[in-house]
Amino acid sequence: MDRRYARSWVAIVLFLVAFLIFSALRRCESSRYQYDEGVIFGTFYHITYRSPESLAEEIKQQLLRFDASLSPFNDTSLISRVNRNEPVETDRWFRHVFMAAQQIYARTGGAFDPTVSPLVNAWGFGFKEGAFPDSTQVDSLLSHVGMDKLSLDGKKVLKSDTAVTLNFSAIAKGYACDVIGQMLSDRGVDDFMVEIGGEVVVRGRNPEGKAWRVGVNRPTIADGEAGTIEEILQLTGGGLATSGNYRNYRVVDGKRIAHTIDPATGYPVQHSLLSATVLAPDCMTADAYATAFMVMGLERSRALVDSLPGIEALFLYQNPVDTARIDYWVTPGMQALILGN
Repeated sequence: MDRRYARSWVAIVLFLVAFLIFSALRRCESSRYQYDEGVIFGTFYHITYRSPESLAEEIKQQLLRFDASLSPFNDTSLISRVNRNEPVETDRWFRHVFMAAQQIYARTGGAFDPTVSPLVNAWGFGFKEGAFPDSTQVDSLLSHVGMDKLSLDGKKVLKSDTAVTLNFSAIAKGYACDVIGQMLSDRGVDDFMVEIGGEVVVRGRNPEGKAWRVGVNRPTIADGEAGTIEEILQLTGGGLATSGNYRNYRVVDGKRIAHTIDPATGYPVQHSLLSATVLAPDCMTADAYATAFMVMGLERSRALVDSLPGIEALFLYQNPVDTARIDYWVTPGMQALILGN
């Protein structure tokens, strides 16, 4: 064999070997999952995503920008300035949440109302904690509650009552998940799970190449009772949110007072529904309806969810006869996602 010919073959073989090694390394690198966590909006976030490089700093900066728009815990945020009636132009995040909140407020007959936070505070479940309000205080605060007292004029918020304030905590965490999920998608990330304060957005597959698994907690009824997982959902897309009355409550004269305040009455809700888990195409919608369902109770929520396309739900509630027993009602679409089905 001609030596030049042999050397050519050796070069080709070495090139192929190098190419295969490089391709294998690239595949390994592209299949690497990153994990980021931190604190935002007074709660924790945990984000897992498949990417050859960390996007931790970009995620953090996006969340800080979001905080500057919609966090009620940030005195300099847009929403805080709106609540102080300062002349300010809102940003696209604020306006998107505002319009979605108005729409869900109308669809739920006012059960979802981001202006109810003064009553939440008065009952000791918000920024302040003290004695419960009397009926005079409740009526006074209730007169300044209602999403219908607010509107948008371009980039400005108009109020028919300047005492009305906004708190988007029951929808903004879900929207923040959507915002980060969209950021990851824009960076070419196809597989991720974004969790902020218990609200979740998922897409694609987990590091094992399977659907993402998200647990739904079983409500605790008895004091000191340890929480367990009621069901595990297998998800490859969408937003999931859970709202419940079983963790945040106060006990007065041996009776639990739930943290969910009915915007129609100004008083804590009294019904059998313990938690509402909602799956929607986006987490903002899931977050808002989970809160609304906890206000509405089991029967009204069941009737409403059946009329909402693209919305699935799992309701856990106390059995009306045996109050120590927890039952559940689930939509067919949600049932199909429960592990083991």
